[in-house]
Amino acid sequence: MAEAGNRETLPTDVLIVGAGPSGLAAAIRLKQRYPELAVTVVEKAAEIGGHILSGAVMDPVGLDALIPDWRLKGAPVGPDVTRDTYHFLTRSADFAFPNVLVPPQMRTRDGIIVSLGDLVRWLGEQAAELGVDIFPMTAAVDVLRSGDGPVRGIITGDLGLDADGNPKPGHAAGIALEAKYTLIAEGARGSLAKQIIGDFALDQNASPQKFGLGIKEVWEIPAERHQAGRVDHYLGFPLDNATGGGGFAYHAQDNRLYLGLVVHLDYADPTLSPFDEFQRFKTHPSIARLLEGATRISYGARSLTAGGLQAIPDLAFEGGGLIGCAAGFMNAPRLKAIHNAILSGIGAADAVGDAITAGRQHDRIADLGHHILSTGIEKELTGVRNLKPLWGRFGTLLGAFLGGFDMWCQTVLRFSPFGTLRWNTPDSAKLKTLDEVTPRQYARPDGKATFDRSSSVFLANLAHDEDQPVHLKLADPSVPVSENLPRYGEPAPLYCPAGVYEMAEEHGAPVFRIHPANCVHCKTCDIKDPARNITWVPPEGGSGPNYSGM
Repeated sequence: MAEAGNRETLPTDVLIVGAGPSGLAAAIRLKQRYPELAVTVVEKAAEIGGHILSGAVMDPVGLDALIPDWRLKGAPVGPDVTRDTYHFLTRSADFAFPNVLVPPQMRTRDGIIVSLGDLVRWLGEQAAELGVDIFPMTAAVDVLRSGDGPVRGIITGDLGLDADGNPKPGHAAGIALEAKYTLIAEGARGSLAKQIIGDFALDQNASPQKFGLGIKEVWEIPAERHQAGRVDHYLGFPLDNATGGGGFAYHAQDNRLYLGLVVHLDYADPTLSPFDEFQRFKTHPSIARLLEGATRISYGARSLTAGGLQAIPDLAFEGGGLIGCAAGFMNAPRLKAIHNAILSGIGAADAVGDAITAGRQHDRIADLGHHILSTGIEKELTGVRNLKPLWGRFGTLLGAFLGGFDMWCQTVLRFSPFGTLRWNTPDSAKLKTLDEVTPRQYARPDGKATFDRSSSVFLANLAHDEDQPVHLKLADPSVPVSENLPRYGEPAPLYCPAGVYEMAEEHGAPVFRIHPANCVHCKTCDIKDPARNITWVPPEGGSGPNYSGM
């Protein structure tokens, strides 16, 4: 938490951190209902949508509520979902679940395959037309706050600092943006959200948030294998029964295939590599045949929330609120979050707008959470609340069966036999020690369907000035070698999907190296490090990936 000091201070009515679906939805809703308010959005990416990554099959209910005539306005969406199938994979076999057995809570009516990056760029245009001020390349690095007082805005990061933190030619100091209310819409594991949740103890009545790492590629596949609107979700291979997650293959427009794997970050094996598990996923016959003669276009990775209802913190703090995946509205069983992000922005905008028009500012809006959750988010997440904890306790096979049984009980009998299951352990505490596992070995990539990290990260279109302060902070630089290496084999080079971390040798001794220019801002290190020694903070505004078509 920081004060403005000698920084330039600019005022606004509502400040929104993050130009994703929740942040832009909040901005649009505010201007729709309260056009006289000044609304400002800051975004760390070089352009709107540059850091956005999602599967993505969208439930249109959120966009319907925000902009009912979005189709007439030309929203850039792909094909409607024509088929949605759940599969269980063994190493060589593929078993499709009969649709009649899939609980209603896991189905999506009127689903649409979208590029979320393209969609938020369009939402940004809609917001700008309404008079919202949007500032890309602007990293929010701290909260504007005096002592234990309310949040009054944010501090933006300096531009033009060298690796030692000294000004370079063209240096521009960060400024203070002061607002009556500040909405945090950074996405999963945002740095300001993490800080605010801790400082205001917003999670004291919630279970620790659960996370997944989503890795995605966009491929152009031969027309004869492309079925626009086809959606497939996969359990089983390549993940073992003790590791949560699953794959997806979405047939988008223009012969595009959105292919990905989500690995839940409560996995226990320190030698597991989510990136390499994704490469293994592509070797399964059902996937490999899709990729014959295909061309890989894009690559990216992003953490996502998976805790659901029990892990949602208090959404209101003095001076603002949490929205979108910063709060954790992901429906993990459905692998859907876009609609709930938009709905949360709508609910927060109504609460904030009403408070400002009543002459209030910088206080805690007590009914903010009610405004957000009553949009339909709470009802939806209540119906799937036990699948993730059952999966975590009993593994994929039994956990998925019990989760399906629970959802059917709620559908047919209107009650859950399990009540509401909770947990107390964060993902960072779930790793076994190295002597408790048999180290995994991964095959070398073939360069056709499977690839290494460096060639993959190249497709993320990274922009990062090497001569800037390292944005991956080690609380104790000795911990990776002195503690993590002997206990876990130092898992950072494995859980990172971008080659940021490396164990090397210098003069016969192990050293831990950080390559920040490779970072795709997935935040996995901030979540999974067993020593909780790594903190991700935003680098200079505009740094990081510049995704296209994600």
